[in-house]
Amino acid sequence: MSLSTVLYRSLRLRCPRCGQGKLFRGRFSMHATCDGCEYQYDRGPGYFLGSIYVNYGLTSVLVVVGYFTLFFTGWLPRGALLWTLGGFSILFPLWFFRYARSLWIGFDQYFDPVPMPTDRDAKREPTA
Repeated sequence: MSLSTVLYRSLRLRCPRCGQGKLFRGRFSMHATCDGCEYQYDRGPGYFLGSIYVNYGLTSVLVVVGYFTLFFTGWLPRGALLWTLGGFSILFPLWFFRYARSLWIGFDQYFDPVPMPTDRDAKREPTA
């Protein structure tokens, strides 16, 4: 699987392994597994901590770039600049939450892939 495939599936909020199942059932609630391939999205306690870093990192970069752009161009007075970027740093992470998680799951699947189950694995009898 290529990195462009992972990014495409992540930005569509789909399963990183099969690209069919939806990751989210609501604004902030996720499905436990993929409907298409039974891929388990949450791999353990603290798994999504990395997605918080992705969200925080992008928000920080955008705020810093926005601040210097708006400050040195003089498009906004300083008071408006503070309120604009303050509001942005609250609202953007809430909007980007789903994409940060999706990118985190996608990168995990890219760097540490969980293979698709085969028909032979599905037919295998469980041992007691």
